[in-house]
Amino acid sequence: MKAWAVVRNNEPLECIEVTTPQPTGTQVVLAVEACGVCHSDLHFWKGSYNLGGGKTMTLTDRGVTLPRAPGHEVVGRVIATGPDASGVTIDESYIVYPWIGCGDCENCLNEDDNLCTAQKSIGVMQHGGFAGEVVAPHPRYLVPVGGLDPALASTFACSGITVYSAIQKVMPIAPDKPIVLIGAGGLGLAAIAMLRAFGHRAIVSVDLDPAKRQAALDMGATAAVDGGGEGAAQAIIDAAGGPVRAVIDFVNATSTAAAGFGALAKGGRLVNVGVAGGELTLSLAGMVFRAVSVVGSNTGSVKDLRAVVELAKSGKLPAMPVTRFPKDQANDVLQKLRHGEITGRAVLVEA
Repeated sequence: MKAWAVVRNNEPLECIEVTTPQPTGTQVVLAVEACGVCHSDLHFWKGSYNLGGGKTMTLTDRGVTLPRAPGHEVVGRVIATGPDASGVTIDESYIVYPWIGCGDCENCLNEDDNLCTAQKSIGVMQHGGFAGEVVAPHPRYLVPVGGLDPALASTFACSGITVYSAIQKVMPIAPDKPIVLIGAGGLGLAAIAMLRAFGHRAIVSVDLDPAKRQAALDMGATAAVDGGGEGAAQAIIDAAGGPVRAVIDFVNATSTAAAGFGALAKGGRLVNVGVAGGELTLSLAGMVFRAVSVVGSNTGSVKDLRAVVELAKSGKLPAMPVTRFPKDQANDVLQKLRHGEITGRAVLVEA
C-alpha cells in the first residue's frame, strides 16, 4: 500500500510503498477514509521535543524507527479481520483509538492505554493514517462512526479526547466561573465547543493571532485575549474579572505556562496539554500558600473517546471548523499547520 511517510526528519514526506497488513488474532485492518492532521504530527515530522532546561527528546529516544507514516486521527472502513476479532462489521466505518498500549498492564486493563509506558501508538510506533490502511490490535479500540461526518469524527481520536480529558481535570466548576483556554488552534476551538456542550458560559480564549481570537469568539468564547508580552497574566485576569480557578494550556511553552500560572486564583489549577516546550519555575512555598496545582494531561483514554462520540451523537457538541485536503497534499498541510495558517482542523481525505 502507499504511505506518505517521514523518511528523514525535517524533510518533505515521501510517498512510499509499504507492506499491506494481513490481520492475525484479534487484529482489524481498516482502509483510511479520513485522517486529521495534528500538531503532534508536526512534532513527529521535526523529530524532537523541547523538554526545557536545554534538554530534548528525539524520536529515537521514544523508540521510533523511520520511515513511518504519521497520522493518529483516523476514521477507517473495516476491510479485513483476524480469526479472533469479533464485534465489528466489514465495510462499516469506525473511529480508531490511536494511543494503543501494551494490552497487559494495569493501565491497559483499565482502558487507560494512554498511561501505558510501553505504547504502540498508531502514527508513532506503527504506520498511521497518512498510509492507506491502519491496523487496530483489537475491536475494543474501534468506535462506530454512525451518522457523524467522518472528517469531523476523525478529530475526536486526538483533539476530542485530549480536550475532554483536560476539561475533566478542572471540573467541577460553576458554569459562570471563567475557564481560560490558552491557544485558539484546533484544540482550543474543540475545547470551546466541548465546554459549550457541557453548558459552560464563561470561556476566555488566549492567542497571539487576531484571526484565531476571532475564530474563538465565533465558536462561543465569551472573551478573547492577546497573549503576547509580559502583561499576559494580567490581561487574562482583567478579561476574566479576577484570578481564575482553571487554565488549560494547549500551547504549553515557557511564556504561556507562566502567564497561565500567574493568572490562577488561590486553589486554582493549570493543566498543561501542548508540547511546545520550555520550563516553568515555581515557588514551592508559594504553591503551598496559594494551594495551586500544575497537572500534565496526556491525550485521553478509549473510554473518553466513547464519551466524546456519544456527546457528538446527542447533538450537543457544536461542530468545529474542518478543512478537507486530498491526502497527496499532506506536505502542504503540514507546512500550513507549521505556519499557523489552519483555522480549526485540517483533515486528509482520499481523493
